[in-house]
Amino acid sequence: MPQARRIPLSRRSHIIGFQALPSGTALHESALERDFATLTSFSNPAAIIHSQPVTIAFDDEGFRRRYTPDFLVTYPTSAELVEVKYESDLKAQWKRLDPAFHAAYQWAAAHNATFRVMTERDIRGGLLNNAKRLLPLRTLPLDAKTAMLALTHAHTLSPATFRTLLAALPNRSLALATLWRLIAREQLHTDLSALITMDSELRPA
Repeated sequence: MPQARRIPLSRRSHIIGFQALPSGTALHESALERDFATLTSFSNPAAIIHSQPVTIAFDDEGFRRRYTPDFLVTYPTSAELVEVKYESDLKAQWKRLDPAFHAAYQWAAAHNATFRVMTERDIRGGLLNNAKRLLPLRTLPLDAKTAMLALTHAHTLSPATFRTLLAALPNRSLALATLWRLIAREQLHTDLSALITMDSELRPA
């Protein structure tokens, strides 16, 4: 999907860049937008993220205005139009943003989608921290023999932890890489809202 608006080459206090994701490249204008793209791609592997997908024209107190949301995220059976804003900016700019958001709600409803505003409160936290580490590991090769052995031990050990699985596998460095990649691929489950440690419980999918 082509962009509705060009991302500027530079803007003070903004981080302009391109986030490489398994589903493609997502353009962003801030660190928070970059984090949103990372979190969304990690949490929903089937999601496709379109940057600045549409410009919506609307009337505001007799004036014709235009608004370009940050992202359109499409899933196999749904779609979501998303605006990413720091809470402080959202509060400071609310009077100007409110009519634009209302127009976005209407656009989304007319296109079988939903509209959502997300702040750092929604995006940042333990899950994002794990996503940053695990997302790049999803596409790395996996040693099939070590992976099968790890999953077998995860079934038999009750409960299995990162430490006990690591101890049960030969070749510590290969075992370490395999466990992280199994977690990244969601073949081993753990609480991703918390820091992953040697005592984290690992469960087979």
